[in-house]
Amino acid sequence: MIRGLYSLATLAAQPLLRRKLRRRGVAEPGYLEHVEERFGRYERAAQPGALWIHAVSLGESRAAAILVQALRVREPGLRILLTHGTATGRAEGRRLLREGDAQAWLPWDTPQAVRRFLAHFRPRAGVLMETEVWPNLVAACRRAGVPLVLANARLNAKSLAQARRLGALARPAYGALSAAWAQTEGDAQRLRLLGAPVAGVFGNLKFDATPDAAQLAQGRAWRAGCSRPVVMFASSREGEEAAFLRAIAPVRDAAQWLLVPRHPQRFEAVAALVAAAGFSLERRSEWAGAPAAGPLWLGDSVGEMALYYGLAHVALLGGSFEPLGGQNLIEAAACGCPVVMGPHTFNFSDAAATAQAAGAASRAPDLAAAVQRALALAADPPALAAAQDAALAFAAAHRGAAARTAQALLALAPG
Repeated sequence: MIRGLYSLATLAAQPLLRRKLRRRGVAEPGYLEHVEERFGRYERAAQPGALWIHAVSLGESRAAAILVQALRVREPGLRILLTHGTATGRAEGRRLLREGDAQAWLPWDTPQAVRRFLAHFRPRAGVLMETEVWPNLVAACRRAGVPLVLANARLNAKSLAQARRLGALARPAYGALSAAWAQTEGDAQRLRLLGAPVAGVFGNLKFDATPDAAQLAQGRAWRAGCSRPVVMFASSREGEEAAFLRAIAPVRDAAQWLLVPRHPQRFEAVAALVAAAGFSLERRSEWAGAPAAGPLWLGDSVGEMALYYGLAHVALLGGSFEPLGGQNLIEAAACGCPVVMGPHTFNFSDAAATAQAAGAASRAPDLAAAVQRALALAADPPALAAAQDAALAFAAAHRGAAARTAQALLALAPG
């Protein structure tokens, strides 16, 4: 009964979805591409039997890349179907495609659209990365006999509370999964409370990412040429940049500041914000070679986080200074860059706590305090070296999730 009402609501909301896509497409044209795929209608024929992986956005697509690499080591001829929900996720996922692979938008969660999706692609199995569990999609996979798993699964306390309020929808959806492979034991416990068939705690796939060696080396070479410490605000989110600019204004000459927004569609808005705050700005997109020293650099490129982490002595963790849950700190650790976190890391609470205990990260109550902590660490060479070593050790100690996930997935859905 409740899923029937939900289905009516998703059907009724389709015109609103189209309107939202048109609005978002003004800033991000990717949202205007292949719109009918959102409703289960496809222009090209599909070859059945691909392994379907859903990676909603940028972070999930990067985690999917790690899993795809591990899968292809074990099954070189594997064909992949990638689905996404955001334009940045789809652009990132496009890098993973080989001949025979396919890519599409995940359909809006109406019964009709998900049936058309499954009938068109006929995947051998499906993988939902991290958090994306949709009631009609899960039910349709169960009816069609398509094994569907939740991989690299995470569920924080806030999301659990929200799901429990919708228990009549959430519990059947989580319970109908073929398996859930959690990042941490805490995630596993919360998933079990929703009825998910947790079949293992495999760790976080992102620990298995290997930073781009050329980017890392280039960043470190540029850092060696800097006369001041480089402090980076990594993956900043809306609302955080203004507070960051206020925090560094009294100490603007104490460091070379590097600001890297999380979302590329905000690059222009952040550049305008920096200019309005009275800072001279040099953008990564305009660097002809080594960047010139100045009050602030703007990292307005995609796919170069290893370069930025190599360039930075210390990083402030975006998304953690507003109640947004924090961004991924694992990539920073793998590059040997210690981080200073804000109070809000509920999306990665276990990783944040473990990193802090290992000495790879520290915590500050707000951006002003975080800036001072970063400056103090950068000015103390022995402490900085210890934190950099701790970051590398922390990243190395938690690898292995990709191999465990790939092995379990191929056992569940053999080719």
